[in-house]
Amino acid sequence: MDIIETLIIGSGPAGYTAAIYAARADLKPIMYTGMEPGGQLTTTTEVDNFPGYPNGIDGPTMMVQLQQQAERFGTEVRIGHVSKVELASNKGGIHKAWVDERTELHAKTIIISTGATAKYLGIESEQRLRGGGVSACAVCDGFFYKGQDVAIVGGGDTAAEEATYLSNICNKVTMLVRKGEMKASKAMQHRVTNTENIDLRYFSEIDEVLGNQVVEGLRILNNKTGEKEEIEITGLFIAIGHKPNTEIFQHQLEMDEGGYLITEGKNTKTNKPGVFASGDVQDKEYRQAVTAAGTGCMAALDAERYINSLKN
Repeated sequence: MDIIETLIIGSGPAGYTAAIYAARADLKPIMYTGMEPGGQLTTTTEVDNFPGYPNGIDGPTMMVQLQQQAERFGTEVRIGHVSKVELASNKGGIHKAWVDERTELHAKTIIISTGATAKYLGIESEQRLRGGGVSACAVCDGFFYKGQDVAIVGGGDTAAEEATYLSNICNKVTMLVRKGEMKASKAMQHRVTNTENIDLRYFSEIDEVLGNQVVEGLRILNNKTGEKEEIEITGLFIAIGHKPNTEIFQHQLEMDEGGYLITEGKNTKTNKPGVFASGDVQDKEYRQAVTAAGTGCMAALDAERYINSLKN
């Protein structure tokens, strides 16, 4: 069986940037795209904050261009889902991976770019209007609702931070918290309650997102009184957390309590030699395309240095 120099698991900005750098370093990378080729950006209609696109670009087009760039340098992009891994613990050991539980692969280095999946409420109207006003990233998409009325769901620090961010660019932010208190830190709670244009509503859940093609409003349920109310909004932001796609690495790689892969200091090394992690799978703080791309570059450089160290 041929041994792959660098196997990249997962696509998206991190995976494709790692592929570009690995290919240019003659590591002959092979990428498996995963179940969602292109990652979260394929569900984003407009990307306005990635450097080099003065007029913005839609997410799917950006991912196609990143793939084309990676392939231009020799990356082999394969459609498939890595369903199992056996990672060697010794330096120079060969890592094993299985694609769709059938094809076995051997690799000297692995770059993990499997990303994280935003948690949604699961309401039919919410899912139908994703990309039409429903978003899981206020920092990514909030600008498109400048001066408009929006709503955000969640009660943790992320929701509080995003509500505060939106309050600076939107006319009004309705913040819906399912329970009678927020989970956010006291400092973040004070920031929310002291912001005039944030309408904080406890015991509130979404009964339905209103609109056919785009978000036009919300039907809100007070889960304490049973009363329902409709409000007009143009944007809905879901901030109830993310789930890193790390299931296949459990019991092999070190993770934090949330399941995010732990990397060494400022580099992308995991606790297994020759295995590197980049993008949202190891970053729960920033979760931006540009930061993911940066760690993808770092992972490829780390992989190149690791392979070179095996030759000495």
